[in-house]
Amino acid sequence: MPVPLYEAKAEFFRMLGHPVRIRVLELLQDGPRPVRELLADIEVEPSNLSQQLAVLRRSGIVTATRTGSTVVYELAGGDVADLLAAARRILSVLIAGQQRLLEELRTVEPTS
Repeated sequence: MPVPLYEAKAEFFRMLGHPVRIRVLELLQDGPRPVRELLADIEVEPSNLSQQLAVLRRSGIVTATRTGSTVVYELAGGDVADLLAAARRILSVLIAGQQRLLEELRTVEPTS
């Protein structure tokens, strides 16, 4: 029986649900990067980065090419960059709303 679309979407977002994976995708928006550069920019243990890159690779969101001992990763398509930009816009709106609420809480006198 085929998986319903909403379940496939949920699985997709679960796959993205790790800070290291998100950071890798952000870095790869600027173009292909060798693993050594990703390690330097993300500052996690090599084994942790390797695990997260494997998840992204298995999902098809990134691709890897090897030249000698250097492995270079890149986004498989531009849609991921669009998704990250949309997430940034959504978070900006949410945080702005929270900021307005916080300012209101600070300025309204308690009615006790």
